[in-house]
Amino acid sequence: MSPMPTDGPICYLDGDYVAVDAAAVSIDDRGFLFADACYEVTAVFGGGFVALDRHLARLQRGLDEIRIPFEATSLVPVHHELIDRNGLAEVDRASVYVQVTRGVAPRTHGFPEAVTPTVLVRAQPIPGPPRSTIEQGTSAITSADERWGRVDIKTTGLLANVLAQQVAIDAGADDVILHRNGIVTEGSHTNVMGIIDGVVVTAPADRRILAGVTRGIVIELAAAEDLKVEEREWSLGELRAADEVVMTSTTAGVRPIVTVDRRPIGAGTRGPITERLQQLYAAFIADRRA
Repeated sequence: MSPMPTDGPICYLDGDYVAVDAAAVSIDDRGFLFADACYEVTAVFGGGFVALDRHLARLQRGLDEIRIPFEATSLVPVHHELIDRNGLAEVDRASVYVQVTRGVAPRTHGFPEAVTPTVLVRAQPIPGPPRSTIEQGTSAITSADERWGRVDIKTTGLLANVLAQQVAIDAGADDVILHRNGIVTEGSHTNVMGIIDGVVVTAPADRRILAGVTRGIVIELAAAEDLKVEEREWSLGELRAADEVVMTSTTAGVRPIVTVDRRPIGAGTRGPITERLQQLYAAFIADRRA
């Protein structure tokens, strides 16, 4: 394992590499005042980035949607530099977080003129999910999706997600599955898939969900394995009656959900299709580590 720098972790802020403890952003930054910002998180396994191009493409789409002028691909060398500077090239699991705000300006709702975006990038090691959650699965509750109407944009305005996840924690569950008028959308920080009569079912990638990079990879892997995939609306009733339920995310990978609202999904254990999807995704990751 490469050693962590003796002066502590390093981040990238507005063109400079600085110690995390010394990094500072203005109180007039619009990311701080309005959540006027987009972000991305990319997983790194043994120094190998997982779908960095897809993450930066999604970041670029978000920035374009909210009209922040910045080229996301300019951060490719920054990602690699931070892995090296923080001694993470041989760490088993790490992540790189990017946040781009509209910039610093006097507080007013309209877009300021001639402002430079604030750009923060940080790399750090992350723990792997407990083996028990991978093999035995976790629990979830359902809750109304009360987020804004453009959750397809990965903004830093995540208060509704935070509140939804806390509802799950208060109920003693691991995750929350959101729905709009009984139609399943996604989790507070994950995408959700159901296995229904052998078919992988998940919400369509419209404005009601954030199209997860891991979600997209798993869909492609399933299709290549001749597993039928349907991106369509599906109901809470279908969720609760599903044979298997899966959550996907960049940091957690593919995780089985074995109880929903304190009732078992299928047999209440990880199902065979979930296990196969986990194997396919693990092989995909292994190719990036080679």
